[in-house]
Amino acid sequence: MDCSRAQQSQASDEVDKTTAVVEKQQHSQSKQVSKDVREGEKTGAWKCTKNHLSRIMWPDDANVAGNVHGGNILKMIEEAGCIVGTRHCNTQNGDRCLAALVRVEKTEFLSPVFIGEVTHVTAEITHTSKHSLEVQVKVMAENILTGAKKLANKAALWYVPCSLQNVDKIMEVPPIKYASAEQEEEGRKRYEAQKMERLETKARPEEMMPSPPNPEKHTVGFSQSSLIHLVGPSDCTLHDYVHGGVTMKLMDEVAGIVAARHCNTNIVTASVDAINFHRKIKKGCVVTVTGRLTFVSNKSMEIEVLVDASSVVEAEKGKYRAVSAFFTFISLDKDNKPLPVPALKVEGEDEQRRFDEGKVRYLQNKEKRLSDKMRGQ
Repeated sequence: MDCSRAQQSQASDEVDKTTAVVEKQQHSQSKQVSKDVREGEKTGAWKCTKNHLSRIMWPDDANVAGNVHGGNILKMIEEAGCIVGTRHCNTQNGDRCLAALVRVEKTEFLSPVFIGEVTHVTAEITHTSKHSLEVQVKVMAENILTGAKKLANKAALWYVPCSLQNVDKIMEVPPIKYASAEQEEEGRKRYEAQKMERLETKARPEEMMPSPPNPEKHTVGFSQSSLIHLVGPSDCTLHDYVHGGVTMKLMDEVAGIVAARHCNTNIVTASVDAINFHRKIKKGCVVTVTGRLTFVSNKSMEIEVLVDASSVVEAEKGKYRAVSAFFTFISLDKDNKPLPVPALKVEGEDEQRRFDEGKVRYLQNKEKRLSDKMRGQ
């Protein structure tokens, strides 16, 4: 996890060199956005269902080795999705609304992003149902000193539009035009699949057990970690509910702590299984984000992260499960090459069951990656 002073100085120098270039690039993008806005105002609607964000990665976006935190990438992805979703849903008459995140499909971190690189996040609406919309997002990382670009991340997110007058009122979503009937049918299948999985996940909430005293190294209890956060105004949307991106960033931080405690090395986010947002978290709530290892392969770790929330002023309502997901991390050496991961010591029937379930997910994901690679995706 350590980085020499020389490496940090080199990274800072590179950031300083790129700042002027980034400012010029952002000015050009601002002019294009202004042009799009003027054209949208003339037609009464936006010409497309896409959105683009760019931002340079600073030292406070990364760990001490210079790798940008996966949580920061997830936060940018959610911001881009929220913008394009909200913009689209407000192209019709009726209550003004805000797109609220309800689910993130499995997300792969395909290439690491480093300090000084510029991330380009492109979000596009790819399917709409009566009350929800799918947004697919791509993240490109650019070294603006050399011009080299790489695909860093791909994700699919689902939103529902909530009325600004009544947060419990779900608005209808304007339909989009599909390139073909096949494209529309594929989107409908994705919608039905995620809807079913969300219902199944919501039906099986699982309690997070406290760690035993003085746990043995490389056990679940040894690395299990929690973070407690009081939700403030800066964390929230116009509805005074937490941004999905803020929650995902906290979840990634906790998962990273778990992985680092188990490996005692530099670690990075490799992928995130579907993130399900079961219930909204309101401003003023206390959230407890807890992570624990569920499965370890030779070079990766699966970490279950659960987010529970409770109201400070309405304590009688108790704590509730708000979000759940599985994160996968890998261990890296000083040259960002994968390292073997210490084996997990499983104790008890519950841990063995979670380990076996994690192994099934690991094998399924491995098979899917091979299949996607063969298809050239």
